[in-house]
Amino acid sequence: MTPPLDLQQALSELLGDAQLVACGLPQTELRLWLIDADNMDRAFTPEETRRILHEPPYWSFCWASGLALARYLAEHPQWVRGKRVLDFGAGSGVAGIAAAKAGALEVVACDLDPLAIAACQANAELNDVQLSYSTDFFAEADRFDLILVADVLYDRANLPLLDQFLSRGRQALVADSRVKDFQHPLYQRLGMLHALTLPDLAEPWEFRDVSLYHAQRPGEP
Repeated sequence: MTPPLDLQQALSELLGDAQLVACGLPQTELRLWLIDADNMDRAFTPEETRRILHEPPYWSFCWASGLALARYLAEHPQWVRGKRVLDFGAGSGVAGIAAAKAGALEVVACDLDPLAIAACQANAELNDVQLSYSTDFFAEADRFDLILVADVLYDRANLPLLDQFLSRGRQALVADSRVKDFQHPLYQRLGMLHALTLPDLAEPWEFRDVSLYHAQRPGEP
């Protein structure tokens, strides 16, 4: 299977001989175009390191929280079945694709990065689902039943977004493995999920423990 030309070219500009490979995700029926694991198991040149830090290819990984949330939606489709869903900071689109597979009425994959949007499109095609796309969360109308959020809070500067998610959706599900002091009056912790990033970055074990939080807009039944 040939990877999408635009995504492969963008990845090659960052990491030379890196290849996108269609990979099955463990304990799911999903597949994603991901960077080949062998290419991550080597030393990067200083120039490659500079390029990666300047423009990280987040879209070429399936991050642990995204994988955990995708599995959760497959096991609990009632969260999304028949509902309008927005996948915030979609990256590879794994959470949104899982929502579509679980019977969502509509899924919008939202990401600032045009390459992430391209990755979501390619991955949606790979999984035979239809998504819509957005690069501006705040340009979206307040019409969503659920906002999905995975691996967005790694940058603590994004914590104020927790208030904003409920400006566009009646409810929010947030999956995160980074913030250990998560406190917000509207968000309740539902439980702990477990997953790892693919390809495996040999992250600390604590980052494989994914907390799931739920918030509901005040006044909603």
